[in-house]
Amino acid sequence: MNNNKKYYPTALALYFSFFIHGIGASILSQYKTDFAKAWGAKTLADGSYDVSSVVTVIAALGLGRLLAHFIAGPFSDKYGRKLSGIIGVVLYTGFFAGIILAPNMTVAYLFAILGGAANSFLDACVSPTCMEIFVNNGSIANMFTKFSMCISQFLLPFFILWVAGANLPYTTLFTLCAAAILLDGILIIFLPFPKANRSNAANASEKPVKHKMKFSLVSVSAILIGFTSSSTFMLWLNCNKELGQLYGLSNPAMIQSYYAAGTALAIIATAFMIKKGLKETNVLVLYPTITTVMLLLCYFIQSPTICLIGGFVIGYAGAGGVLQLAVATTIKFFPENKATATSFVMIASSVANYTILTLASYITKIGGSNAPRMILLLNAGVTLVGILLAIYVKINMKKVVQEV
Repeated sequence: MNNNKKYYPTALALYFSFFIHGIGASILSQYKTDFAKAWGAKTLADGSYDVSSVVTVIAALGLGRLLAHFIAGPFSDKYGRKLSGIIGVVLYTGFFAGIILAPNMTVAYLFAILGGAANSFLDACVSPTCMEIFVNNGSIANMFTKFSMCISQFLLPFFILWVAGANLPYTTLFTLCAAAILLDGILIIFLPFPKANRSNAANASEKPVKHKMKFSLVSVSAILIGFTSSSTFMLWLNCNKELGQLYGLSNPAMIQSYYAAGTALAIIATAFMIKKGLKETNVLVLYPTITTVMLLLCYFIQSPTICLIGGFVIGYAGAGGVLQLAVATTIKFFPENKATATSFVMIASSVANYTILTLASYITKIGGSNAPRMILLLNAGVTLVGILLAIYVKINMKKVVQEV
């Protein structure tokens, strides 16, 4: 482990890239009206702008992530983590710069696809590299990628207030993020990377035996939790501001901070509880159940306070590691194909990002002022499906795999 200390600055630079990614994943939702105006959206009867086009662009982040996931992982394994990380940084710089220069929704959509692809290439670099640096604490090292995002998403509303208070243009944070991640990319070019761990075999020269992946209804259900869990937090992440405005919250951006705080607490608490013996499948049932109840409370109790409580609870139970635990559970079905199993869950997650947000865009277009509450019901419905999938996995898992 002492030899790995030279890689600690590398880990720090990689975690910082996910800090910026945390902003990139949610900043568009905080400036929907500004972008709708910039991209020529029509004015609604109440004088506000139709922001459905911006939700569609946000959904394109998921499409770019989905398309790139098929090549980013194999690329990282074949050509190296560093090159994958550099590509991710370059694409993210292009996204931040391009999205504020885009003259219309179509051009913005293309840059959003670049942003999604950036996410995939960073995923293929950051997670395996940090697990290879902190070899004895790989799972904790991987969870810190999520923690890095939580910190930036917690701070984002304060950054937004600073920009508004200083009378700076709404594009300021995008410019700063482009510059920050570009500088981080320059550091990544020069920092050392550990050798990739390609095999767990005692004899590294021994050729690994390939085994066919045998799918069952249980393993497919575990993979599909990647879809439902991602839908839960993506719908909330990108539509909570409008709900806060509808319910009269004076500063709807604060929902984001409560959400991020809940997520950060969940990562620490869940890791502790699992270490103490709590089964992953129990969490996969419990957390979505809590989330569904909270979403319905947000629908029926129309008050500013419920938005902040909802932000914290959904941040904790909806985004606090459910997707990562879905990956860990799926890997148990395919112990000799861990990377491929992970890819299946992340592809399901990417499909959710694109399809569910596209549906949310349509609801925003037809739902008028009541659209945020309609999206709450959609979210509760999808999360309920996730609960049913998790219950099925919990009941039948022992029949399919031998739990260690």
